[in-house]
Amino acid sequence: MNIEELRIKIDKIDSEILKLLNERMDVVHQVGVIKSAANESVYRPEREKEIIERLVDLSKGRMKKESIRPIFQEIFATARNIELPERISFLGPEGSFTHQAAESNFGSTSKYLSLNSISAVFDSVQNNQAKYGIIPLENNQEGIVQETIDLLGISKLKIIAELPMSISLSFSTRADDVKNIKKIYSKDIAFKQCKDFIDNYFDEDIELIPVNSTSAAVKFADADIKSAAICSRFASVQRNVPILFDNIEDSKNNHTRFVVLSSSENIVKSKKDKTSILVNLTDGHGVLAKFLQEFHDAKINLTKLDSRPAKKGVDFKYIFYIDFEGHYLDSNFQIIYKRYEENIKLLGSYPRMI
Repeated sequence: MNIEELRIKIDKIDSEILKLLNERMDVVHQVGVIKSAANESVYRPEREKEIIERLVDLSKGRMKKESIRPIFQEIFATARNIELPERISFLGPEGSFTHQAAESNFGSTSKYLSLNSISAVFDSVQNNQAKYGIIPLENNQEGIVQETIDLLGISKLKIIAELPMSISLSFSTRADDVKNIKKIYSKDIAFKQCKDFIDNYFDEDIELIPVNSTSAAVKFADADIKSAAICSRFASVQRNVPILFDNIEDSKNNHTRFVVLSSSENIVKSKKDKTSILVNLTDGHGVLAKFLQEFHDAKINLTKLDSRPAKKGVDFKYIFYIDFEGHYLDSNFQIIYKRYEENIKLLGSYPRMI
């Protein structure tokens, strides 16, 4: 076949894809009517995960998981917005890694609300200004986000999904050659994460200018042809600033775990769930050890244990953040919960992505 014949074949395939997508939207509409009558949530992360995993297993061609997932996340988001338009709040600014996590899960057709603080994201969902909120929970290099844990402790909102994302940094500039660059903008931490790159490409005369966010860095780089930004690829593409180098971070194992907040909780189990709780135990010899032994005896696997100051009184007391495999409605956890109900705050159960 010549190129024209191949293009005709592609056009026919595209037409068939469009026809099938419209058929899918019709079926989704029928599901939406049933959900509305039962007062069920349109967003079902456990169902979306199940579909993607099935399709990944089914694919025998060139399409791999990293290609299948974003395509179908966009389809899911389009379907949800046809049924019920969603507003998603996130820790800004626009172009931030949190924005990227939000759009990768809720698609480009959703409406987004960029906010300046984690507490503002909580408030937006609690006050019904947004249906869902996206915030960072932890980074495998820097640890847990303290403000997120503190706010989860006092909020009625629930975690309904986790969004793990690899944090990769790009070098964005309008300069044609690194030799012409005199200034680099980014966050303090990004300079540290890209120290080897900076040392290899620039001498000591390069001016490193810290700004509030990597997405703000792109704006400065866009305005000055002799400057550059260390930022996410997502932020560069949004601003339409050329990327000179990708993946410039020293460590390729930098991952952040974001979570989705909602005013309603997940009561539907998936095949692989995770549950997050906060635990406030009374003082006493071996109290924590006894509590953790309960999980061991119930054959519940703990995946995270972290402590936070309780911030009550003058004593040094702590609360504990715990993740474990399983749903809070599982019978083995319910036995523990009934024994320690006054000490446990349920933060939510959701499909386990990591």
